[in-house]
Amino acid sequence: MRRLLVSLVLGWACALFVVTPVRGADREHQQMMADIRMLQEQTVRLNLMLGSLDETLQTLLTKLDMQAADTRRAFADQKLIVDNVTGGVRVVREKVDETNVRVSSLAQEVEALRLAIPPMTMPVTQLAVDPETGLPTVSSPVPAPSAAVAPVNPGVPPQRMYDTAWADYTTGQWALSIQGFEAYISTFPRSELADDAQFFIGENHYANGKFREAADAYEQVVLGYPDGDIVAEALYKRGLALQGLGEPELARQAFERVVQNYPDDNMANLAQQALDRLDQAQQ
Repeated sequence: MRRLLVSLVLGWACALFVVTPVRGADREHQQMMADIRMLQEQTVRLNLMLGSLDETLQTLLTKLDMQAADTRRAFADQKLIVDNVTGGVRVVREKVDETNVRVSSLAQEVEALRLAIPPMTMPVTQLAVDPETGLPTVSSPVPAPSAAVAPVNPGVPPQRMYDTAWADYTTGQWALSIQGFEAYISTFPRSELADDAQFFIGENHYANGKFREAADAYEQVVLGYPDGDIVAEALYKRGLALQGLGEPELARQAFERVVQNYPDDNMANLAQQALDRLDQAQQ
């Protein structure tokens, strides 16, 4: 009997030990299945999110492409506008330059007309009766204005006439250049280049070997245009012309006037060198 009871107890214990691991394995299996289902659900949600992100990215890329196309069109339109504005500015600049040329030409012609018109002389009115004595006044002839007026061509600007005479001087056409400069002085005596024209009359004579005429022409610069900017050079060249005539004392006087009256002018150095040469020649 005792053995039977022991056998029953041992059998029940073995059955208990066998059933317990099986139940534990079922729980682990169930937990694994639950984890797998959770992972599957998370994977599905991630796939949905990725799909939504892909659609959003596609929408953004489409919008960016549209904006890039709009930007390119805007740049193209702006470039066209800038090119049109640049062309318009170029045309306006050309017209302004042309207008400036015309204005300059008109200004020269107006200046030529102004210089060509002789000064008006007011008529002198003489009373027939002296208001103080009541006696008739003695009529005295009123001098008439001089009729000797050099022929002028008011259509030629002063600068053009001067440049023509200068061109004749540079090509060695002395007589023609002298005529041009004399006509310039006669036509435009109040011009700023009148003293230069007189000086180059002397230059023509000097280059042609006519030292007497050159000295006289240079002297006319000093006498006629004492405030001109070429007086010092005219005095110096007069001294050279007088040297060419064999008149060293008169040449010395001309050089000394340059040194004394125009010490800051470049001609003063040349005049002093000429004086030194004269001193050496006399020793």
